[in-house]
Amino acid sequence: MGDSKHDGPHGEAATYERLGHVATITYNRPEALNAVNGALRRDLNAAWERFVADEEAWVGIVTGAGDKAFCAGADLRDGTGSVGEFPGTFWEMPTVNSFESGLEVFKPTIAAVNGHCIGYGLTAAAACDFVIAADHATFSWPEVTIGIPTIVGAIRMPRKVAWADAMELLLTGEPIDAERAREIGLAWKVVPGDQVMDEARALAGRLCRAAPLAARATKEVATRTATMPWAEAVRFGETMRRVAAATDDAAEGRRAWSEKRPPDWQGR
Repeated sequence: MGDSKHDGPHGEAATYERLGHVATITYNRPEALNAVNGALRRDLNAAWERFVADEEAWVGIVTGAGDKAFCAGADLRDGTGSVGEFPGTFWEMPTVNSFESGLEVFKPTIAAVNGHCIGYGLTAAAACDFVIAADHATFSWPEVTIGIPTIVGAIRMPRKVAWADAMELLLTGEPIDAERAREIGLAWKVVPGDQVMDEARALAGRLCRAAPLAARATKEVATRTATMPWAEAVRFGETMRRVAAATDDAAEGRRAWSEKRPPDWQGR
């Protein structure tokens, strides 16, 4: 998985650490069940932007500090701060630097859900390619029970699971357990709580065997073509194939195959 470089700040409301080619972003307010306040929102957005820009980070894991909560949603004592800053008037779109709200991340992402996954937390987990859940995890969007609509979750969840399963979460506000999440296809795997990060790191290691640029191109094709007509989707995909085929890694892949050795990816 590349070098063993380990870097990242400590003490922030959200932290970014990279070991080799795997970055881990952690909600770091365990005393508040990792609820999102203004400080966590700022640090979290910065961490995701760093992940996107970090060429040595090929796979991302997001998790929560402690063993009780992945993220307990918005901190209602600081509800405005948890949203982030909107420029100008309410009707202007914010800069999309929030992973939950649509920051484009084409590197593979894994949610290591180590406890309650509520509101913002569930929206982030739903944005990830893989959800590995502790057996004591729960998932919910309780917004409707306090008179607030769920917006990004309502856009994202029907694209991930069957309609009625999505509506159960969105319209009742009731939590589901980890096994139910696995049953409906929200959680990819359910494991004992003390194995969540080990499973996430093992999966990240498997993902790092792929050429990073090829993996990103593949995910981008899968993402963008979901709403394209067939002919346009194929044209876009073939364009991405030609771009990826011109990279150094593509040449290395061909050499490694002919020489019957593991490839040495450089991300170029």
